[in-house]
Amino acid sequence: MNKIELLSPAGSSEKLQTAYYFGADACYFAGKKYGLRAFSDNFDEDELEKYIKYAHKLNKKAYITVNILAHNEDFVGLSEYLQYLYKIGADAIIVSDVGIINLAKKVVPNLEIHLSTQANCTNSESARFWYDLGIKRIVLARELSLKEIKEIKQAVPEIELEAFVHGAMCISYSGRCLLSNYLCNRDSNRGQCAQACRFEYFLREKTRQDEMTIQQDERGTYILNSKDMKMIEHLQDMIDAGITSLKIEGRMKTSYYVANVTNAYRRALDNLQNNLPFDKNLSEELEKSSHRRYTTGFYLGENDREYIETSLPISSYEFMANVIEDSVEGYAVIEQRNRFKVGDELEILSPNETFNKTFVVDKMYDEYDNLVVDALKVQQKLKIACPYNLKAGDLLRRKIDSKNIKK
Repeated sequence: MNKIELLSPAGSSEKLQTAYYFGADACYFAGKKYGLRAFSDNFDEDELEKYIKYAHKLNKKAYITVNILAHNEDFVGLSEYLQYLYKIGADAIIVSDVGIINLAKKVVPNLEIHLSTQANCTNSESARFWYDLGIKRIVLARELSLKEIKEIKQAVPEIELEAFVHGAMCISYSGRCLLSNYLCNRDSNRGQCAQACRFEYFLREKTRQDEMTIQQDERGTYILNSKDMKMIEHLQDMIDAGITSLKIEGRMKTSYYVANVTNAYRRALDNLQNNLPFDKNLSEELEKSSHRRYTTGFYLGENDREYIETSLPISSYEFMANVIEDSVEGYAVIEQRNRFKVGDELEILSPNETFNKTFVVDKMYDEYDNLVVDALKVQQKLKIACPYNLKAGDLLRRKIDSKNIKK
């Protein structure tokens, strides 16, 4: 099998480091301008340089999103920004706007360009056009089936294909949406999406009531709200179709989500690479971080639908703590993220052999060596006893009482 890239989201430096630690081959992230996630932390220019170098030291790649649909004023300073990205060693830029592509080809002709999913590439002729224009990789429109993707790859074998494998999906055509702008004056095509599709709506159609049945309760209806993508059970099918980069959505998600999802897909890909059978436990892993109910989207044809009736996320586990220092003599230093107590059972999320091991919290100490029985201070640093060899970067989580899981 050729090397398949696992591409993870990085909305902050913590998420970037988490993604690489848990096995991402590459991360995509943005500067303070020109990206479609204006409300994630993102990176200033010094941070971009720092974390591109960080990625390269790990033999990983870093792709920078410049994927807004640009207006005239957006081009002010853009040439200098693109030149800076090339200078600091960005492995590629992700672009949707043909004007930005044209500018990039002029000012940074040797900087690799990946075509964003927002450019809506849905057919072989478009793929050939973009390849002839100098595009190295196409992030495919997500409205394609695996059959259509395979046909594109056969028609344009030179092009690299990237596609979403997991995460929240947008109800609008490849993410090109005006709803947020119309309702909230926040342009989703310029990085300010208010996720208006997740709002509760009450629909009335006075003259055609028999033509469309809307399931609605006292909360409203969520006909615009998409399920989350999950393709972990179909990775071989995606690879057979010609996809060489599997993209996880989630720059606005938590570090725990990034760790959980990246870890599961890394292990599944490694199993494929080693001709091992699919591990069903990895599919169950994806229930342990917050998500909406899952779909396979358009990949498998007409066998699934993207819509659901609720916007409430569900999860079977909650994130308790980061491990920030390796275990020494049976104790590791952690940073609390949610409240837990002595006597609670915690589970380890790790890319190492301690993955999914559990232990009962026995002893904890604060930084002054005072005994702690209730970890209730937000981001408090604690020394915790653990029978397993914890590593900096591992996470601790706790199963949610099934009676309290929101469905």
